[in-house]
Amino acid sequence: MVKRIVILGGGTGGTLMANRLRKTYGQSEVEIAVVDRDDRHVYQPGLLFVPFGLADVDEIIRPRRRQLANGIAFHETEIDHVSLADDLVHLADGTVLPYDVLIVASGARLAPEETEGLTGPGWNERVFTFYTPEGAAALAEAFTWFEGGRLVVNIVDMPIKCPVAPIEFAFLADWHLRERGIRDRTEIVLATPLDGCFTKPIASRHLTHLLEEKRIGLEVDFATGEVEGDRGRLISYDGREIAFDLLVTVPVHSGAEYVGRSPGLGDDLGFVPTSPHTLQSLARPNVFALGDATNLPTSKAGSVTHFEGELLAQNIHRFLAGEPLAESYDGHANCFIETGFGKALLIDFNYETEPLPGRFPTALGPMPLLRESRLNHLGKLMFQWMYWHMLLPGRDLPGISPEMRMQGKKPVETHA
Repeated sequence: MVKRIVILGGGTGGTLMANRLRKTYGQSEVEIAVVDRDDRHVYQPGLLFVPFGLADVDEIIRPRRRQLANGIAFHETEIDHVSLADDLVHLADGTVLPYDVLIVASGARLAPEETEGLTGPGWNERVFTFYTPEGAAALAEAFTWFEGGRLVVNIVDMPIKCPVAPIEFAFLADWHLRERGIRDRTEIVLATPLDGCFTKPIASRHLTHLLEEKRIGLEVDFATGEVEGDRGRLISYDGREIAFDLLVTVPVHSGAEYVGRSPGLGDDLGFVPTSPHTLQSLARPNVFALGDATNLPTSKAGSVTHFEGELLAQNIHRFLAGEPLAESYDGHANCFIETGFGKALLIDFNYETEPLPGRFPTALGPMPLLRESRLNHLGKLMFQWMYWHMLLPGRDLPGISPEMRMQGKKPVETHA
């Protein structure tokens, strides 16, 4: 009997899972369907470069359908809800998709409306986000008239997609404004709800040192409660205020809206409670999740989705064969962190191990960890090609393991 796999979301996780599974199973064995509300696949790491004229929006968006292998059905419509008890997905166009296995890969969505005043006066005039193609393009336009003042980069709340991106934005803004000759007329401030600039202490110390070197202010434990865009004020719940001339915000994130309409599927934020090592959901044995859609305690980043995808494809095979699932995902993540002037850092970590100095992917490198280098910057630029031509089609990246390896890493003390 033909098995039916339904994948909710046609982004990074949904696409690579569909393509990997299509390679594993013939159409006479497994039917695969992907659902997404639109046909725009965005290379999200590229959004960071758009405001600075280093990338165009058109360069980082391609049709979702074209990223899916032959034999994968694509439904371009909203998801109404999932009926876990009946193994059915109800789509907004009235289609009902039965499934034997459901994979939730619908990512995280921005919810700027959750912050008082954020989308009010000043929105897309002096208050912007680069986390959407439209916002990144509008911010690029804003930089053409910005002649100095206070530029504030603010993370409203955690979790967010790519936790290092706001820090990267501050670094690239420093570089961009120096190139324009107006850095001395600009104060840059990074305001975060965290007690440091990043979630991992070792990396946070390294990044804080770079912020200080570049004269970028850091405001920690700042829980944004209200934005007054017309008056240029960012107000925290404890009453602190930060004035701004230009605000670059990372809004509150939540899971996809349909998750809240699907009893038992998600938590209060709309993320899917997921087993951290098998990627099986806690809702039902035949439901799995990966990427930004999960509640896992690891970064919501593309590398995480890639590593999860390699291992989840194996567990789907085990599940359909009636075999025990492998508890093999270790929370592995790695991230390039652009620091400006054609350089970048690279960090590599998992659930248990902090980002450490050393070399990646082996003791011979070639890429240095926790250290700025031109090679890391080139690696980040090269990854865009690898994303479209290797990661999304479901190919393994040579030399890169889904499990974190300690080769080349140098343990350090974790105390402050």
